[in-house]
Amino acid sequence: MTKLIVITGVSRGLGLAMTEKFIELGHTVLGCARSPAAVERLNSRYSLPHHFTCADVASDSQMQAWAQEILANYSPPDLLINNAALTNHLGTLWEISSEEFSEVIDVNIKGTANTIRHFVPAMVARNSGIIVNFSSGWGRSTSPEVAPYCATKWAVEGLTRALAQELPRGMAAIPLNPGIIHTDMLEISFGESAKNYTPVKAWVQKAVPFLLKLKPSDNGVPMTVPG
Repeated sequence: MTKLIVITGVSRGLGLAMTEKFIELGHTVLGCARSPAAVERLNSRYSLPHHFTCADVASDSQMQAWAQEILANYSPPDLLINNAALTNHLGTLWEISSEEFSEVIDVNIKGTANTIRHFVPAMVARNSGIIVNFSSGWGRSTSPEVAPYCATKWAVEGLTRALAQELPRGMAAIPLNPGIIHTDMLEISFGESAKNYTPVKAWVQKAVPFLLKLKPSDNGVPMTVPG
C-alpha cells in the first residue's frame, strides 16, 4: 500500500536518506528543510506528487503555512516524521551560550510541537496516521558536553508519550531512537571517530522498512531502529 509521508529536515543526513528510500519504494514524500538550495535540488530531482518546501520548523507561522498548503492539496499524512534536529557544539553546560541553547531547544522541541500542532488535527479528524518523533540514545541516557541536546531529546520522549495518551484509537505516536549513525551531526559530537559508526546508506535499509511497519498498537512505545 502506497503511503503519504511528511518528513521534516530533508536536506541532508537521515532526512534525505529516508526521502530517497521512501520514494524508491513507491511512496509519496512531502518534506521541508531550511536550505533553499537543498529544497530546489529535491524538487528538480523528484516531480509531483512529491514536493519539498523551504520552511523552518522552529517557526510556528512557517509550519502553519506549510501544513495548510499540504492539506489543501493532499490528504492527511499516513506517516508524519519529525526528524529535523540540531545538536550543540561540545561544551560544558555553563559554556554553551544562551543563543546556542535556545536554537537547539527551538528546533528540537518547539519544532516538533509546531509540526504536530498543524498536521495532527487533520490526522485525528480522519482517525488514522502514525507520528514518529526522532529521539536519540541521548534521550534515554546522558553524556557530558551535550547537555542541551540531551535535554531536548529527553523532552521529545516525554512529549511523545504524553501525546500518545491524547490520540484516538487507530493512531500512534512513537518516540524513535534511530541509533548511532555517521552523519554530519554525529561528527560534531564524536569528531573523527564518527566514521566508525553505521553509514547512513546501511542504516536506511533497515530504518525505512521498520518505519513502514509501525502500527496503532505501537502507540506510546519507545522504540529503536534495529541495529
